[in-house]
Amino acid sequence: MRRLKVGLIGLGMMGKEFAGALARFPHLTDIAVEPELVAICGRRLQPELERWFRSMAPTIELATRDYREVLSHPEIEAVYIAVPHNLHAELYTAAIRSGKHLLGEKPFGIDAEANAVIRAAAAERPELVVRCASQFMFLPGAQRIAQMLDSGEFGRIMEAELGFLHCSDLDPAKPINWKRQAATNGAYGVLGDLGMHTLPLPLRAGWRPVDVRALLADIVSERPDEQGRLQPCDTWDNATLLCDTEAARSSETSEHYRFPVTIRAHRIAPGELNSWYIKVIGTRASAAFSTKEINSLWLLSYEPGRKQAWRWLDLGCESCFPTVSAPSFEFGFSDALLQMWGAFFEEVARRGTPRSRFAGCFTPDETAVGHALFSAALQSQREGRVVAV
Repeated sequence: MRRLKVGLIGLGMMGKEFAGALARFPHLTDIAVEPELVAICGRRLQPELERWFRSMAPTIELATRDYREVLSHPEIEAVYIAVPHNLHAELYTAAIRSGKHLLGEKPFGIDAEANAVIRAAAAERPELVVRCASQFMFLPGAQRIAQMLDSGEFGRIMEAELGFLHCSDLDPAKPINWKRQAATNGAYGVLGDLGMHTLPLPLRAGWRPVDVRALLADIVSERPDEQGRLQPCDTWDNATLLCDTEAARSSETSEHYRFPVTIRAHRIAPGELNSWYIKVIGTRASAAFSTKEINSLWLLSYEPGRKQAWRWLDLGCESCFPTVSAPSFEFGFSDALLQMWGAFFEEVARRGTPRSRFAGCFTPDETAVGHALFSAALQSQREGRVVAV
């Protein structure tokens, strides 16, 4: 078992999720690496917060407000960085240049220019594993659809839908935060936050957007700050993208072909809590999965002479990496995060090679496709037309 000392930069919600995932890491039963959290860093580090992290990880040796102390720690091999988008280029490139393996939060740069800077730094250190966080590809339903794509069960893809919907911003009196301000979140708005989570599975499957027609909505233009004063809320709340998409060769054709893909990323989605979904319609089969029914996969196969009917497959606790949980147990959000971390640390141990195509984390080059798509979406919204990606 290889021990791997890691550092955490960013002690917000996702930083806490990371500490919780490492505490559960022994739940993974088929992985030859043991990560150990030894350093934490946050600009607002307070004694109470530090005590919480130490309760989760007694192995912590360093607690600091200066990320450079984490990056200069000689025994740390890998870091997770979860900070606002405007800090990605500075901190991610610093981590790479310090020789640390990196898992960074999406969208991997506040814009395409920042993303290019990060990717250039990664290209200078090819021996490092540099990846972007996105856990939804590791859900059992997503993995089943990935297997169907791998085996050609769908035939020729006719259409697909992907989305991430939630209603956290439905209340216009909700105080403003950094994700609702372009200076810290970026011009993409909801696309840089929720939209990037829709892309890992289709990009890994070989789908590439060719062009896009975007409809973006700024629904709540002002929100109160901590003192109750209204401040501009200048990011897009909801985004719907229609993409002409190119797929690799299918089991029914030797040529590349195109099909429409609809992507929805909505922060203001009445009736939703936090729903990620995918639906694939093919000439031989179709499938649909949503975290609203996280343990259900809907399947439709076509048999000549028989009526068509969707059937419901009950899923269990089965993803890329076996766990101590019985396969019949139900799966949850924290389980997906644990699977993602298993994928990252295994790639570190295997020098960047995942155990299978859909068992590896989101790569910098894949995030570049996301940035190209979202930049084209902004242009499409401005000009009211279809824009090439």
